[in-house]
Amino acid sequence: MNGKTFSTLLLVLSLFGCSWFVHGKSVEGPKRVACVGDSITFGAAIKDRAKNCYPAQLGRILGEGWDVANFGVNGATLLKKGDKPYWKQRSFGKAHAFEPDVVIIKLGTNDSKPRNWKHRDDYVSDYLSLIEGFRKLESKPEVFICYPAPAYPGRWGITDKVMKEEVMPRLNEVSKKSGCKVIDLYAALSGKKEMFPDLVHPNAEGATVMAKIVATAIAGKRK
Repeated sequence: MNGKTFSTLLLVLSLFGCSWFVHGKSVEGPKRVACVGDSITFGAAIKDRAKNCYPAQLGRILGEGWDVANFGVNGATLLKKGDKPYWKQRSFGKAHAFEPDVVIIKLGTNDSKPRNWKHRDDYVSDYLSLIEGFRKLESKPEVFICYPAPAYPGRWGITDKVMKEEVMPRLNEVSKKSGCKVIDLYAALSGKKEMFPDLVHPNAEGATVMAKIVATAIAGKRK
């Protein structure tokens, strides 16, 4: 392939928004954002979920030049010994294969259930392992971690008190040890019970609040 042909190929790929590697360096393309989490990330109970979940709204706020993907899994836990570890879900592998430039992790809500939180001593080490796994990717993503959204006060064994008084302090420890910035979804959604029809999952309006604070954290964008 001569230089002219190679340059033409690069131009065509850039027009189609492709990202790929040449001699270990990324060719310009959309910045990929992987939204990792549980049912709140997935958008459970949100009408027209594919359009109104927080990752979809985040993509619209960020706009051109960003590719936001939803890797949320209903019922997922951060804890490896939880009743549905994110580590064992198909989305875990898909999130890695996505080779993201930015990772947003929002896990901890389901961990607050008594049957899962009995493994609380593993929470910090499991979280650090999850972060490290993403950081080892070729794309070397920047990883953000999130305080859980509040519950009012909870259902299905989910406990707001545990999330606020026990999960969040451990997330502070994770942040300190990993250097990851914390996105405070808890504060952003506190006092907004009307956005939580089932007392645990935010509706589309609540997902908008999430998308806005995440967009501000990762790109300084407000809308």
